[in-house]
Amino acid sequence: MIHNPILRGFNPDPSIVRVGDDYYIATSTFEWYPGVQIHHSRDLVNWRLAGRPLNRASQLDMRGAPDSCGVWAPCLTYADGLFWLIYTDVKRYGRTSTGGAGGSASLRDFHNYLVTSPSIDGPWSDPVHMNSSGFDPSLFHDDDGRKYFLNQLWDHRPGGKRFAGIVLQEYSVEERRLVGSRTNIFAGTEHGLTEAPHLYRRDGYYYLLTAEGGTGWNHGVTMARSRELLGPYELHPDVNVLTTRSRPDAALQRAGHADLVDTPDGRTYMVYLCGRPLRNRGTCTLGRETAIQEVVWGEDGWLRTLDGEGMPQLEAEAPDLPAHPFEPEPARAEFDGADLPLDFQWLRTPYPEELFSLTERPGHLRLFGRESLGSTFRQALVARRQQAHCFSASTAVEFEPEHFQQQAGLACYYGAAKFHYLYITRDDELGKHLRVMSSLPNHLQADAFTAPIALPEGVPVELRVEVDEERLVFAYRVGDGPWQWLPQQLDASILSDEASAPGQPNFTGAFVGMACQDMAGTALHADFDYFEYRERPYLSRL
Repeated sequence: MIHNPILRGFNPDPSIVRVGDDYYIATSTFEWYPGVQIHHSRDLVNWRLAGRPLNRASQLDMRGAPDSCGVWAPCLTYADGLFWLIYTDVKRYGRTSTGGAGGSASLRDFHNYLVTSPSIDGPWSDPVHMNSSGFDPSLFHDDDGRKYFLNQLWDHRPGGKRFAGIVLQEYSVEERRLVGSRTNIFAGTEHGLTEAPHLYRRDGYYYLLTAEGGTGWNHGVTMARSRELLGPYELHPDVNVLTTRSRPDAALQRAGHADLVDTPDGRTYMVYLCGRPLRNRGTCTLGRETAIQEVVWGEDGWLRTLDGEGMPQLEAEAPDLPAHPFEPEPARAEFDGADLPLDFQWLRTPYPEELFSLTERPGHLRLFGRESLGSTFRQALVARRQQAHCFSASTAVEFEPEHFQQQAGLACYYGAAKFHYLYITRDDELGKHLRVMSSLPNHLQADAFTAPIALPEGVPVELRVEVDEERLVFAYRVGDGPWQWLPQQLDASILSDEASAPGQPNFTGAFVGMACQDMAGTALHADFDYFEYRERPYLSRL
């Protein structure tokens, strides 16, 4: 049995491919570095994170990219002995990208690239720039060996339709560029916001799968088909293959942005993004996740869910494949190696040596104090995804700040304007102390601080957070003493797509990790001895 979502926590926009007995899913990473998550499975039930291919400056540099920009909607395919990975690097999107301009900006910057590799583990090539006309690109390998590039077309003109349809253009492998003219093959339906194209050939038809309705509560998967590559494309008689648009009772909401894969025995499975709202607040603190379920081709040649209802399933029938479980990842990272554990990422920059080191003090993660927690350039934040609504996380830090512009601690982070940060700092009146800063996106008071708590000099401090759905509490302890709980119960629901000022893009998810700032520019470091993340049942005592 498949238990959805299969990729928990922030893992949106899935693209799936089968190569022999192996299945791979690529998902978006937005401003988190390295770019694109690739998960591996051999049974469609058990998945492990295999790697992130966009890991050097020649492939990806997101310094300065606003929140929720960066790497969108990768497409992973396999042909001619190569893996082909298409991705968008978004430089400008939404109100936060436009210097405070009212509403949502019409001008956007979407740069689409192609990298290839003979192995899923690399080495991946330097990128080929394909175009910048829109986002959600994909590559279709036709039966005759020709290749075609598709993407959503962005129209910035006044009075027009921003999501202007799906365009297709041939890609020349020899010339390493798009050739010929582009054709708008699908204008979309009345649901609008047409995006996420994937093209397939089956039984004499070209099938076009798209997402519509926006990536929130109105999301859905639309299908159309044509005998000819360039159309015209006729709509699925049900229009949507999958959606929860009119089903607020569904456990998996926001279903859309899908891709298809066939098993060796001819069964078809659909991967799609979804969200799991909190029970009490309705917000999706885990971001957009990835689910999978079987779909069937009807006698009329159209694709439908097994029950014909077009609903996402929490549990789905698994294919008849040998079980292939993976060893569970350890809950505790000791930072004993020279490389950062795979669960962790940082923000934007292709130069991690400016932010952290695992070798300057072996057995510790050393963060160098850089810019503020809201910076879009050099921010020393190393964090991992929140993957469950209830979890505990803790770390131990050695940090001796000299003044109030130096901070280090434990951060629960969604973006530059949405976080709770338990940090150590110092000032002339209070000396060394601990407090919480909360950045609240939809409150009248944007920044809130708890009262300071005095700390002793020269000793490590352990920091801890407990999250139970919409409730978040911090604790600390010094030496072997007991945990001291801060009295404030904080709002974890702000770490979600839905908690936002109007017009701001929000497409990622909640992370928890370690941070260090030195806004005086002297790069004072903090040493973190371990980081532990454990999922657990709901604690009613919080």
